[in-house]
Amino acid sequence: MSFDTFVAVLVFSIVMGFTPGPNNVMLASSGATYGVRRTWPHLMGVALGFPAMILVIGLGLASLLLASTGLQLGMKVVSSLYLLWLAFQIARSSSVSGAAASARPLTFLQAAAFQWINPKAWLIAVGAISAYTAGVGAHLYLQVAIIAALSVAVSFSSSLTWAACGAAIGRWLRSPLALRLFNVLMAILLLASVLPILGEIWAELRH
Repeated sequence: MSFDTFVAVLVFSIVMGFTPGPNNVMLASSGATYGVRRTWPHLMGVALGFPAMILVIGLGLASLLLASTGLQLGMKVVSSLYLLWLAFQIARSSSVSGAAASARPLTFLQAAAFQWINPKAWLIAVGAISAYTAGVGAHLYLQVAIIAALSVAVSFSSSLTWAACGAAIGRWLRSPLALRLFNVLMAILLLASVLPILGEIWAELRH
């Protein structure tokens, strides 16, 4: 991988990693509701789960999954339903005390597994592998490993930033109502990310 390609991958990873998406919205809401310490497993699940996804996709799994239109549709349906359920759960969160304190943010494994049904994660992973790798064998694997290593640093930085920003906002939202309104806003943003997928599902079902 040339230096120019390395820089391009880094810029692509930073832009895609820090912009709003399901992971970042969920981390911000979790940070506001539970604080950074309790959100840490969720944060690390994203920071390590997404690079692991890149490695697996880079080794050829994407071509097997994407070869089946039925499997693609099934993945879209599952991801949409799960995101809708998450949006509902986020909208219900209102306080770090009482009932919400007994609730739990996503675990490490849940956050890592979520990457596989996260539309933005698929977009970034497939885009990075297709755009910034070339060749076969060891050369290709080295390029994939470099992209995955970069994504560890970027994913950790972006996840920590969004969770910390959510926690900072949460400290200003002292009343349950204010925190509830913030989480409703996060839920609406998450729902907005589902709409394009629902549109694709509807178009495919009509055909």
